[in-house]
Amino acid sequence: MRKIGITRIALAFAAVAMLSACGQDEEAAAPAGGDTAAAEASTEVKAQIEARQAQYKKIGGAFKTINDNLKSGSPDIAAIQAAAASLPEIAATMGDWFPEGTGPESGVKTEALPAIWENRADFDQKIAAFQAAAANLNTVAQGGDVAAIGAAFGATGGTCKACHDNFRLDD
Repeated sequence: MRKIGITRIALAFAAVAMLSACGQDEEAAAPAGGDTAAAEASTEVKAQIEARQAQYKKIGGAFKTINDNLKSGSPDIAAIQAAAASLPEIAATMGDWFPEGTGPESGVKTEALPAIWENRADFDQKIAAFQAAAANLNTVAQGGDVAAIGAAFGATGGTCKACHDNFRLDD
């Protein structure tokens, strides 16, 4: 009989502890003071960073298509031309991909360094250089000269590296 009483007391304490913990988790999960504006802002920042990353994946895909074809024994000029044509379109709004508050301080995983916002003028110049190089690559690619495409592709890649050196977390 004594064993059953102790078991019941232990179960009661466990139930109280679980209920207490559950209440604490709910309070910790809810924004302070029911502040849904902060939660919405956090969701918006995360969406902005994910959209930026998606755009860079498109650029990476276009670069991969061009690079793979330039390395092949018989490059598919039409594939190169289509990939090169996509670059200026994607890059046109690149400067808008980095609004204030979308850096590492947001708490969302990003490889964007604080230097982007600390040295915005330099960053914007690097974006402009990439946009110009991407436009030139597109023009050259439409001409179909593989050697010229290779040179323009190298120059465009150089603008990527110039930006990554100062504004992106090392890979």
